[in-house]
Amino acid sequence: MGGNKEKLFNRMKPFIGVVFLQFGYAGMDVLSKAALNKGMSNYVLVVYRHIFALIAMAPFAVILEKKVRPKMTLSIFIKIMLLSFLEPVIDQNLYYLGMKYTTATFAVSMYNVLPAITFVMAWILRLEKVKLKSIHSQAKVFGTLATVAGAMVMTLIKGPVLELFGTHGSNMHNQPNGGVNLQHAIKGSVMITIGCFSCACFMILQAITIESYPAELSLTAWICLLGTVEGGIVALIMERRNFSAWTLKLDTKLLAAVYSGIVCSGMAYYIQGAVMKERGPVFVTTFNPLCMVIVAIMGFFFLAEQMYLGRFVGAIIIMVGLYLVVWGKGKDYELPSPITKDPILPAKQTIEESNGKEEHSNYELNNLSNLGAGKVAQDEQV
Repeated sequence: MGGNKEKLFNRMKPFIGVVFLQFGYAGMDVLSKAALNKGMSNYVLVVYRHIFALIAMAPFAVILEKKVRPKMTLSIFIKIMLLSFLEPVIDQNLYYLGMKYTTATFAVSMYNVLPAITFVMAWILRLEKVKLKSIHSQAKVFGTLATVAGAMVMTLIKGPVLELFGTHGSNMHNQPNGGVNLQHAIKGSVMITIGCFSCACFMILQAITIESYPAELSLTAWICLLGTVEGGIVALIMERRNFSAWTLKLDTKLLAAVYSGIVCSGMAYYIQGAVMKERGPVFVTTFNPLCMVIVAIMGFFFLAEQMYLGRFVGAIIIMVGLYLVVWGKGKDYELPSPITKDPILPAKQTIEESNGKEEHSNYELNNLSNLGAGKVAQDEQV
């Protein structure tokens, strides 16, 4: 009974990990937007974010992976430097800049194209198994498209207000795009889209790097360290005349840096790497639209925000899409297991047994012949 529970938990670990990530990202979006609205520089936020992530993750990497950490090579170090540039420098800065120009909800909505971009890139690089004639591959393709489509429905279509459980939402979100003008919305959209491509490249490269450097905690610590250095250089250049941008007090700015650093950088890089080992980069990014569903549900229950029919239908489409992807990818990991060892072992065993029997019979024949020769020699002496 205990063995079955352990097997079930091991199968559920990737799902628990990616769902936890989406809850973490939902909190980060709200806190980061509040910090940026108070005048915090996005470049400085990225640097402090990775400093706190490094402080949180480095001790675990040093202690827990002391014996299993692979040797650092030049090619691995170059990959880690590129990882640190793609995510901490390009993606996060562009995401925060896009959020500055728009809103947190708009930024989350735009980021839902990430699963589709990652899926296409993984397919091209053969990191994702896709056979169009297979029903499981079709489920992955349609599921990925459904998650993106559901996110777009939640973003673009409102419909009538749903008064669930007798609640009456506030009217604070009735303005189109949350009061964002068209010019800023276009700028923000371009920045967030470029950030999505950078994040997709990061996911693919992390999956490749983890194969040659299978130490998730150490890889996380390296990304945070180099991300701090590279992001710090960019921040010093961009904020060279604004030294006050580096000051932190006990307020939302500090909370945003600590929370996003520990949860959304340190723990996120580690969980992503661990899940990618088993399920690949597409599995991790497919759950991204779930963040939008979480934000909508939390906003409805805790902030008394209005729930529109479009958001409700979009959330259902996302859930269906996630189920299709999970089902399709689940078959990828069930099919190969019985093929590798079963037909080989019996053949080896029979060959070894037959060789053993032949050696044993040869040994007995040699003994008999030696005994016979000895007996003949004895007779001749007599």
